[in-house]
Amino acid sequence: MEGKEITLEIDSREVKAREGMTILEAAKCANIAIPTLCHHPALVPFGACRLCSVEIVQRGRSRVVTSCVYPVEEGLVVKTKSDRVIRDRKVLIELMLARAPKATVIQDLAREYGVEKTRFKIKDEENLCILCGLCTRMCEERIGVSAINFIGRGVNREVGPPFEIQSEVCIGCGACWSVCPTGAIKLEDITKHKITPIPSEFNMGLDSRHPIYIPFPQAVPKVPVIDKERCVHFITGKCKTCESFCEAGAINHNEEDKIIEVEVGAVILATGLDLYDVSPLTEYGYGRIANVITAIEYERLTAASGPTCGELKRPSDGKIPSNIAFIQCVGSRDFNNMPYCSSVCCMHATKEAILAYEHHPGTKSTIFYMDLRAVGKRFQEYVTRAKEEYNVTYIRGRPGRIDLNTANGNPIIWYEDTITGETQAFEAELVILSQALVPSKGIEELAGILGVSLDEYGFAEIPDKLFYPLDTTRPGIFACGYAHSPRDIPDSVVQGSAAAGRAAEATAARMPSFVAGGV
Repeated sequence: MEGKEITLEIDSREVKAREGMTILEAAKCANIAIPTLCHHPALVPFGACRLCSVEIVQRGRSRVVTSCVYPVEEGLVVKTKSDRVIRDRKVLIELMLARAPKATVIQDLAREYGVEKTRFKIKDEENLCILCGLCTRMCEERIGVSAINFIGRGVNREVGPPFEIQSEVCIGCGACWSVCPTGAIKLEDITKHKITPIPSEFNMGLDSRHPIYIPFPQAVPKVPVIDKERCVHFITGKCKTCESFCEAGAINHNEEDKIIEVEVGAVILATGLDLYDVSPLTEYGYGRIANVITAIEYERLTAASGPTCGELKRPSDGKIPSNIAFIQCVGSRDFNNMPYCSSVCCMHATKEAILAYEHHPGTKSTIFYMDLRAVGKRFQEYVTRAKEEYNVTYIRGRPGRIDLNTANGNPIIWYEDTITGETQAFEAELVILSQALVPSKGIEELAGILGVSLDEYGFAEIPDKLFYPLDTTRPGIFACGYAHSPRDIPDSVVQGSAAAGRAAEATAARMPSFVAGGV
């Protein structure tokens, strides 16, 4: 903030501030807490709740002012916890308790200041609104819509859309709801739009995200991005609230995408993979039976950074399941879908079953498989440990249908045991579908741009798999990982290193001066 430096005293501490700052802002910079409910850094100070009132001493005169609107002055003496201030705050809290007796934030303030009950008459036990005006000001000042405002007068004053009719102009952004300190806002009472949270792509839609978000914890570079399709500024041309909080000034809403052309000596295709959509496989009940989920959804549920903070809770009721079933080859090894083996699913299911036991000892896991493909180093030993130490059972057989036990929400798996030839039913509390893994979306378009051929399944075509196992149909372009063929992380890492070596060879061949030691 621009302006000359000002020295004032807050609670007997010397505090430096800038001309134009308010007492509340100066106190915050000095880590001195002043309670407030109606203040928001992105809005013009209003002073509605008056909880931020402080006592000031100026030219020998003492008085109480609202700190969120009162500007700092040279030599100003401020007392945030004087007897007079505390007395006034207690009265204000009593008034708010009478207005919104069940508001958690008001109850917390009452406990903090020792207010056991209110002396004033409670008009409505269910009311939560304290008329702080945060929601109306956010809608008007930042969103530029003015879909809600104060309606009524005196004791009948409240917040809502005009004539208490669902608003036509409300865009359903939820800004009013997000700033309400007491949870009084109910969007369904304000807007005619259907309120749909933004699903988190990284958490497979199991929870929601904000329009400004970090794509995933290991993102490189690890910086937030703005979803232009859902950002209020790009919808209305208003808002820009985020700019009020970004101390680095890093937000530029006018920045546009750039195409950068780089001349290179080699290209490595490492496009990763995508997940096969199991929704068309209706026999498995995905999307119809709540407690049937995919393996990647299970992965997010057991992750500490996931929507449940690592607690394995089934979607229907939040219960921690003790009997889990995994179904392998969902979509893969099927000539109607993906005829190839996805390579990683057997070991992934084994790892997840072990993880379930480690999270909740005693958990029973059953893995239904066609053929167990544990071909890596010590993989078979890992499977044996799962059986002997982690309560994991393997059943050879491909389930044909999953039904729902309506009494408890448990999925019932119907399968043929290919060892005994018998058709049986198996009831589990949670079923995980190990879906097929497919080449990354857009690989065909990319291959067309690069002039690289793909095989019938969408993987890079490798003409000489024996002598040049990473070379594609175009010299200087190499493939590794799931762009090359189905494989797990260790194999992908080895291939990545090998592809880097081949790229170095190709680049060196085009730069003889570099090989000779030139620049």
